[in-house]
Amino acid sequence: MDLRHLALTSNFSGFDWGIVAFYLLATVAIGVYVNRYVGNMGDYVVAGRSLNSYIAIATMVGSELGLVTVMYAAQKGFTGGFAAFHIGLVAGVVTLIIGMTGFIVVPLRRLKVLTIPEFYGQRFSPGVRILGAIMLAVSGILNMGLFLKAGALFVTGLTGLNDPEHVKIIMTLLIVLVLVYTILGGMVSVVMTDYAQFCVLSFGMILACGFAIYRLGWGHIMDTVQEVHGDKGFNPFHRDGFGPSYIVWMIFTAGIVSCAVWQTAVMRACSASSTDVVKKLYAWSSIGFLIRFIVPMFLGICALTYFSTVHGVTEGLDDSEATMQAMPIFLGQILPVGVIGLIAAGMLAAFMSTHDSYLLCWASVLAHDVVGPIAGERLTEQNRLTIARAFILIIGVFLLIWSLWYPLRQDLWDYMAVTGAIYFTGAFAVLLFGLYWKRASCVGAYFALVAGGLSVLGLKGVQEWFGFEQSSEIIGLTAAASALVLMVIGSLIFPDKNPKDLNGELA
Repeated sequence: MDLRHLALTSNFSGFDWGIVAFYLLATVAIGVYVNRYVGNMGDYVVAGRSLNSYIAIATMVGSELGLVTVMYAAQKGFTGGFAAFHIGLVAGVVTLIIGMTGFIVVPLRRLKVLTIPEFYGQRFSPGVRILGAIMLAVSGILNMGLFLKAGALFVTGLTGLNDPEHVKIIMTLLIVLVLVYTILGGMVSVVMTDYAQFCVLSFGMILACGFAIYRLGWGHIMDTVQEVHGDKGFNPFHRDGFGPSYIVWMIFTAGIVSCAVWQTAVMRACSASSTDVVKKLYAWSSIGFLIRFIVPMFLGICALTYFSTVHGVTEGLDDSEATMQAMPIFLGQILPVGVIGLIAAGMLAAFMSTHDSYLLCWASVLAHDVVGPIAGERLTEQNRLTIARAFILIIGVFLLIWSLWYPLRQDLWDYMAVTGAIYFTGAFAVLLFGLYWKRASCVGAYFALVAGGLSVLGLKGVQEWFGFEQSSEIIGLTAAASALVLMVIGSLIFPDKNPKDLNGELA
C-alpha cells in the first residue's frame, strides 16, 4: 500500500473547520488592532525594544515552533528514528550555553542594532553591510521557500482533501492573511500573535502525543523503530545513519546558528528591554528549542509505527514529500473530532506566525540595510516603513510561486540548512571576529561572506546540474571553515587603516 493513498481519509469534520476559521480570524484581528502602536522602524522591527522576559521567551519559542518546524522535525523522526533526537538535544544545550554566556547576542543588543547587517555597517563599512544584507535576504527567502509546500502537505494530510486546487486556495488565503497583519503591525503584531500560538500549539502537541502513545503503546513504538531502522534508529553516531559529521553540522546549525546567528532569532534579542533579559530569554528558551524538535520527531516516529504495522505501508517511505506528509495523515486518522480542529488551528496559526516573523525579518533587512544605506538621509521613517511593507508583499508573492514550483529532492530540514548556510556560514565568521577580534577588517569580512556563499553547492538540484554528489553537511562545514580562515587571512594581509572599536563595545 502507498502512503499517499491513506491521505484520502481523515476524521476532520465541519466542526473542526469552524474551530480553525474562528481562531485564524481572531489572530488576524489582533494583528490589525496593534497597528496603532507602530510609529517608526524601531517599533516595526523590534517592537520598540520593550519585550520583558516572559513575553520575549514566549514569542521566541512561538515563532520557532511553527508548522514548518513541526513538519521537518516529524519527517526527521520518521526517516531517522530516535537517533534524530540528537538534533533537539544539541539545540537545547547550545541555546542554554548562549544564554549563560551571552555569546554574540549580548554584544549585538548592547550595540542597539536592528539587524545583523547593521552591525556590519557599524563595524566594517556600508559595502559590507549591503553585501551581507543581500546574502542574508536571498538566503532567508530561499530558506522559507518551501514553507507553503509544507503547509499544503499538512492541510492535505490532516483534512483528507484530495483536490490539489483546494490546497492551493487554502495556502493562498493563508499567505494573504499573513501579509495583512504583518504589513500593518510589524513586530508588535508578531509578538502578540506568537504568544497565542505558543500556548495553543504547546497544548495541542502534548495532547497529540498522549493520543499517539495510548493508541500505539510505547513498546510497540520501540519495536517498530528497531525493525525498520535497526541500530541506526537509536544511535546517531552509527556509520549507516547520521554519522559524526552530521552531528557536528547540527551543533553548528541547529545549535549556534539557529539561536545566535539566524536573524529571526537575533531579532528577539534586539527586541529585549535589556541585556539581562537577553540572557534570560536564551536560557529559558533552551527548553523550547529542545522540545520543538523532539516532540514533533516523536510524532513522526509514531506515524512510522502506525503506517508500517497497522496499515502495512511499504511504498513511499523514501519519498521526500510522502514522508513529510506522514505525520499529519497519522493525526488526521487517530485524533477525534474537536481535538483535531484544535490541533489544526494551532498548527495553521503557527504556520502564519513563522511566516510573519520571517517576512518581517527579510523585508526589514532589505529596507533597512540595502535601500537605506544607498538612499542615505533622503529616506524618512515613513518612507522606510512603506518600503519594508512593499518588500513583504513582493516576498509573499514570490513564496507562493516558489513553494508550488520547486521540487523537493531532500529532507526539508536539510534543504533549509543548506539554503540558510548561504548566509550563516560566512556571517558566523564576520560576527565572531567582528565582535571579538579588533584586527578584523573589511576585506576579511568580504572574503568570509563570499566563501559562505559556496554552501549553495549543498542543494541536490545544484549538484545534479553540476554533475556531482556530496553530503550537504560536508559542503556546509567546508564553507564555514573556509570563511573563518579567509576572514583571518584577509584581515591580516589587508588590515583596516582606521579600525573601529564601536565606542569600546567590542568584547
